[in-house]
Amino acid sequence: MATIHFILQGKGGVGKSMIAVMLYQTLRHFGKDVTAYDTDPVNATLTSFKVFNVTSLDVMKDGNIDPRKFDVLLEALVNAPGESHVIVDNGASSFIALGAYLSENDFLSLLEEQGHRVFFHSIVTGGQALGDTIQGLARMALGFPASPIVVWLNPFFGDIAIDGKGFEEFKIYKDYSSQFHALIELPLGNKALIGKDLEELFARRQSFEAGINGSSTSIAVKARLRRYWNQILSCVEQADIL
Repeated sequence: MATIHFILQGKGGVGKSMIAVMLYQTLRHFGKDVTAYDTDPVNATLTSFKVFNVTSLDVMKDGNIDPRKFDVLLEALVNAPGESHVIVDNGASSFIALGAYLSENDFLSLLEEQGHRVFFHSIVTGGQALGDTIQGLARMALGFPASPIVVWLNPFFGDIAIDGKGFEEFKIYKDYSSQFHALIELPLGNKALIGKDLEELFARRQSFEAGINGSSTSIAVKARLRRYWNQILSCVEQADIL
């Protein structure tokens, strides 16, 4: 049946929606039928990519999940076409509420009973947000102990290291490695070059394909984007989530 990807992280501004944008494009590249739901009530980044098949759905009301609105999402997930992929990009502001609602109402079991595969995706970033993103990942692992988690490592803001030790030596990895289905490490390039290229690409709300093939894109930028995109494709393919 379908494969459902919940993208969750309680810390904002760490690249969560960028992950959703990349995952959407990667799945399409590999010939998958992809739909997406943007439930971020504050920053509906995924919805702003007009070339994507995305439905904006604010499932929050007064700081809590609105059951009626969530029923619409659940209905869509349950009835997702076989062999398709569905991405649910959830905002940082609703991270705790959505996680609790999914767990308390046992919706994951319902989806799995329909034959769907369910993956949770979280992001860990270096720099000042390292501790907060690890805490968000730990909350996810505790809340959904039977669900496979894909961990995206984003080194853009700094090394993902504590006292010289990498992520696979962190306590959280040792505690929950059996739940971590895959680790996807985003390529680290020159911030002044590929970092700026990506920033401008996303600001224009363009896909990698559009940026690489765009007539207004310089040859050097095209080359950097193509190299980065190929690295992303390779990482996701190896993660065994297609």
